[in-house]
Amino acid sequence: MRLRLAREADAPAVRAIYAPIVTETTTSFEAEPPSVEEVARRIRTTLATHPWLVAEIGGAVVGYAYAGPHRSRTAYQWSTEVSVYVHADARRRGVARALYLALFEVLRLQGYVNAYAGITQPNAPSMSFHEAIGFEPVGVYRRVGFKHGAWHDVAWSQLRLREDDAPAPPRMLPDIVGSEGWDAALKL
Repeated sequence: MRLRLAREADAPAVRAIYAPIVTETTTSFEAEPPSVEEVARRIRTTLATHPWLVAEIGGAVVGYAYAGPHRSRTAYQWSTEVSVYVHADARRRGVARALYLALFEVLRLQGYVNAYAGITQPNAPSMSFHEAIGFEPVGVYRRVGFKHGAWHDVAWSQLRLREDDAPAPPRMLPDIVGSEGWDAALKL
């Protein structure tokens, strides 16, 4: 398995992983899968500030993880939301864990303090996975999303990335690519 930063050219593979999640599950609250062009735009926009990583096996993209702003107000700038998705054929092979652990290292290099994950309920496997890598439950938005004919809760979990009582503002992703610790963050 190889981890690297996503590129816009990964959009077709990323969409192929994400589309069934949108259409067949409540994991994503999107109603329709985004187009390849929209996925490319999302990758480009995310990489301006936050990491978007892909995992490859045999040269094929089998999973991805990314981070984004938690909220827009300045006081939230040290917090980020994270997501990970793995192709159905590559699940339970350590892909999600590898992606998340690398993502967290990149976020630490940037100076983030907290990572948050929202998990549509019910989803015991995802809840167990997040808890196994250190996330702690912090709350539930009840009946917050309506999809596939039913209301769904979203459970929120938090991972403390680092302790810092007086942090400097996080650095943008382009400012840390290639910096000390970068290569180590993406190694398995």
